Amino acid sequence: MCRSIKTLRPPALPEEATEDEIRAAALQYVRKVSGFRAPAEHNREVFERAVEVVAAATAELLDGLEVRGSGRSVAAGA
Repeated sequence: MCRSIKTLRPPALPEEATEDEIRAAALQYVRKVSGFRAPAEHNREVFERAVEVVAAATAELLDGLEVRGSGRSVAAGA
């Protein structure tokens, strides 16, 4: 969907995704879905709220994923 959103779980990333990486992916997703690179002032609040919600959902997803064959969960990192 968005070529600039990268995979945030191992083995694509050697370590756990950072908050900045998660937020960047959420921002790219909201930009793509909304069609706005930067929202107008009257849409800024809802745009930023969407980024935060998507980032939180992404963090929850990554925390719950288990990478089979590695013997570890993504969040555990070990």
